[in-house]
Amino acid sequence: MPLTPGPIESHLLGQLAPMVESRSHWLPGGGSIRVLEGGSGPPVVLLHGRGHASPMWFSYLTVLARGRKVLAVDLPGFGLSSFPEMRLRRGEDGVRFFTEPVEELLQVLAPGPLALVGHSLGGLVALELALRGKVPVERLVLIDAMGLGPGMTPQARLFFRAGPERLARTLGAPLFERLIPPPETPLGRRLGMLGYELLAVPEGRAQATRAFNTLVPVVGGVFHRREQLASLSQPVLLVWGEREETLPVSEAVEAAKRIREVRLLRVMAGHSPHLERPEVVLPALKAFLGDAPSAAAGPAIAPGGA
Repeated sequence: MPLTPGPIESHLLGQLAPMVESRSHWLPGGGSIRVLEGGSGPPVVLLHGRGHASPMWFSYLTVLARGRKVLAVDLPGFGLSSFPEMRLRRGEDGVRFFTEPVEELLQVLAPGPLALVGHSLGGLVALELALRGKVPVERLVLIDAMGLGPGMTPQARLFFRAGPERLARTLGAPLFERLIPPPETPLGRRLGMLGYELLAVPEGRAQATRAFNTLVPVVGGVFHRREQLASLSQPVLLVWGEREETLPVSEAVEAAKRIREVRLLRVMAGHSPHLERPEVVLPALKAFLGDAPSAAAGPAIAPGGA
């Protein structure tokens, strides 16, 4: 695992400072978690997806830090965070691998009520934290999140089994960009370069990959908590890409039927609407958190972002 950020990440972190700073926190149970921290006020925690790291929230950090304490976390085994040593045989092991160190961290850094925002794998971690109840989650935002149901497209399964990190190193930046085009936004090119840099680390992410693979078996449904969604007590915002090619939008529609207090925002985007359409997702997120008015604060299940 690299101990220092790569050149693209370092440049972005320099632009965030001093408003948002990078810190590593040693956990009482061992290991460390890197967090990008800034601002003050009610905390909002940002959790990234597979292969990414906290700087992928670059365009959100300083905006949210103007009225809140923002904590963007590197999930265990990704970015600059270490990983717990444990046997990885079942999906329950995989979800513990990614969730328990984050839970331990937040009990120290954000012991009061907080909002959780998670994308993809980070969405599963956010959902699990809310269900476990050891962290006081008052609002939950799930962006194209794993964990809501058993569905995943065949091409996504193949991509994950081939290994995004291995593919990035093997193909090189130009070919990998054709496979995973960067978002078509002013920052999209830089975020695409950052995403490639995070994936193409020479050491790879072997332990995180093993943990992830327990959640996404070769055959059968992916790991999910569909039957527990009705027990969520906090308001939930589901943000989903209409052109999603990893987790079908039908997963979000079905989840919305089971969650007591929910809004569903469907965005004309792929698997990462927060990166592809930040001009839609960021205002909706701020409105849901109570920071600004937005069209997202409408019906319980509402379309948007077209």
